[in-house]
Amino acid sequence: MKKTLVVLLIALVAFAAFAKGATETKAASNEFHIGIVTGSVSQSEDDRRGAEAFQALYGEDMVKLAIYPDNFTEELETTVQTIVNLSDDPLMKAIVVNQAVPGTAEAFRQIKERRPDIICLAGESHEDLPVIGAAADLTSNNDFVARGFLIINTAHELGCDTFVHISFPRHMAYETMSRRVAIMRKTCEMYGMKFVLETAPDPTTDVGVAGAQAYILEKVPEWVEKYGTKAAYFCTNDAHTEPLLKQLLAYGGYFIEADLPSPLMGYPGALGIDLSAEAGNFQAILAKVEDAVVKAGGAGKFGTWAYSYGYTVSAGLAQHAKNVIEGKSQLKDIDDLSKAFAQFSPGANWNGGAYVDADGVKSANVFLVYQDTYIMGKTGDKYMHSTEVTVPEWAYVTK
Repeated sequence: MKKTLVVLLIALVAFAAFAKGATETKAASNEFHIGIVTGSVSQSEDDRRGAEAFQALYGEDMVKLAIYPDNFTEELETTVQTIVNLSDDPLMKAIVVNQAVPGTAEAFRQIKERRPDIICLAGESHEDLPVIGAAADLTSNNDFVARGFLIINTAHELGCDTFVHISFPRHMAYETMSRRVAIMRKTCEMYGMKFVLETAPDPTTDVGVAGAQAYILEKVPEWVEKYGTKAAYFCTNDAHTEPLLKQLLAYGGYFIEADLPSPLMGYPGALGIDLSAEAGNFQAILAKVEDAVVKAGGAGKFGTWAYSYGYTVSAGLAQHAKNVIEGKSQLKDIDDLSKAFAQFSPGANWNGGAYVDADGVKSANVFLVYQDTYIMGKTGDKYMHSTEVTVPEWAYVTK
């Protein structure tokens, strides 16, 4: 009897140890990390703030952040390594890069070779969409096709007669931007508007951010004198946005929305307003920015998206990855992606769909999205309802 009892006790102890080990293994398997790589605050503040917001929501234990170099075009190897390094973490299950600057596709390829279990997500790719699409599990870009038409359409509705597009050769070599310019030009022709291309210094070159911004500050008064106060302006670089807004508010002109729209994109610096008390509250941020724009004489001429695009993409892609890992969403379902975005932009209207190249080939894992345009201080309804406007078919095959 004693022997039987001893055997039974040993069995019970062994079972308890096994059960404890199984529980610990299950807990370990449920633990995972998500990495988010963005530019610095000086280059892309909204992207970074979105990453920080997601980390604040779920904690530093789960969410790991990294920053690629400001001069990413010259420091390609560092950029690639910064992204790849996150895959050294055995608990890493998803890596988000926003904006997905050159080198992201190569980094994702290297990650997939060593860790095929990691979900790789790209936000606002600077590399051609077929290239990043082949390396990433999911890519989300602003809808450059629809917006190429809609930004001009909005400018026309507001009474603008000229559209000034400001960029530089590196950006114009991107398929997304070159196609958007072609659509913008054709839409201007359709509405009888003048379309102008202006070139400004690339902030990633030796002139740096300060030099590029100084150039914009100097040139805007000349442009306003040349093109008149009924001209709308658009720039493809975040660093150019603040000085452009500052001078347009001072000298006259229209600004429909930024390349990556947000109430935080350029407006706080241009208007000299402190938004630290409103941090993370986009309704309060928009209200304060709008009040300052109206006081500066810009009512009905300056627009944005109610919620930051860069902020939403950093946090939204990470949320989508978390939902997928936890089995709550399908990776390549745009409705599930929209649900994740909506968590960080409550009440905003979004539209979009799968990327279709100029030859009509549809992508399964690259999505293009856009939010409704909000014109600050506009009389009556301040939304332009651009998400409800039908984009003509010719825009999708223009290149």
